[in-house]
Amino acid sequence: MKIAVIGGGINGLSSAWQLALAGHKVSLFERDSLMQATSAASSKLLHGGLRYLEQGEFRLVREALQERRWWLKKAPQLTRRLPILYPLYHDSRRARWQLKIGLWLYDSFAGRKGIGRHRWLTAQQALRCSPNLKAEGLQGAYLFFDGQMDDQKLGMWMAEQCSKAGVQLFEHSPVKQVAADAKVLLHSGWQQFDRVVNVAGPWSQQLLQHSGLMQQPLDLVRGSHLLLPPIGRYGHMLEVPGEARIVFVLPYQDKTLLGTTEVRQHLDEAIRCSAAERDYLLNVYNHYFLPTCTKDSVLADFAGVRPLLSGSANASKASREYQLNWQGQVLTVSGGKWTTARALGKQVTAQVDQSV
Repeated sequence: MKIAVIGGGINGLSSAWQLALAGHKVSLFERDSLMQATSAASSKLLHGGLRYLEQGEFRLVREALQERRWWLKKAPQLTRRLPILYPLYHDSRRARWQLKIGLWLYDSFAGRKGIGRHRWLTAQQALRCSPNLKAEGLQGAYLFFDGQMDDQKLGMWMAEQCSKAGVQLFEHSPVKQVAADAKVLLHSGWQQFDRVVNVAGPWSQQLLQHSGLMQQPLDLVRGSHLLLPPIGRYGHMLEVPGEARIVFVLPYQDKTLLGTTEVRQHLDEAIRCSAAERDYLLNVYNHYFLPTCTKDSVLADFAGVRPLLSGSANASKASREYQLNWQGQVLTVSGGKWTTARALGKQVTAQVDQSV
């Protein structure tokens, strides 16, 4: 079949690749450059999502852990295994036994494709791994492993796989409208396809609106990150004081990556880290580390908008699952995680094949 894929982020590229591998003739249209928006503003992790276990998203975590292994194996030049510490203090919200159960499940779901099993470190061992951690009140830390990547470069690696599989990639080619009979309106006019896959991420529902098609409710959530001076080779998963939220402090390209926030966003607003978000992240960092950082310590910041399935008043609890919805010959993808992009592409391909 002749298929149009709309969206040049990681989910669009992965979907186009899987469709091409299945024998379809695929054209991908991206309004700007490939891998320039949300997909290049992630926390740079290939992970199962340890915190999603608290929300009961077992299927998603298991799938993400299988996909984590695939990325690490297929693109070793752009990915690596990262040791991560989860320090526990006297005032930590989560008990040691809760984390033990979560990490046991995490390792179990990874199965034989795991990349290292968790273990408990004493306070002294944790401080040897991460000397900048505050020692007062530290009970110890769990050490576990996840994957890390350069999201933009890994996405462009996926674009190379698309090209090798025969996908035609059209950058700076905004799609203005789609029709339920699989027509696509470009600057040059309408083009007819057999199926259209709308994987435009945060902009997927806007495209449906402009096309007069029914929309799926999405929560658009901005995630901001700061880059700070380096503090070591271990990553950190940290509880936000007084909240159930988690932030990461990770080594990244000879700097420290600190994030993320969760702030609801409108598409007509600028997508950038606000002063309030910067202060919020620095407060979390300074709660755990010495010496403290000020706004003058910030080397850079970046922000992206995640399209999450709606239904939760709390953005932290919004599902990271994905949904696929047909309207005529148009399939719209809603939600999704970076790590599970290839699995999502397989689901898209299965849906398209079943639609014949």
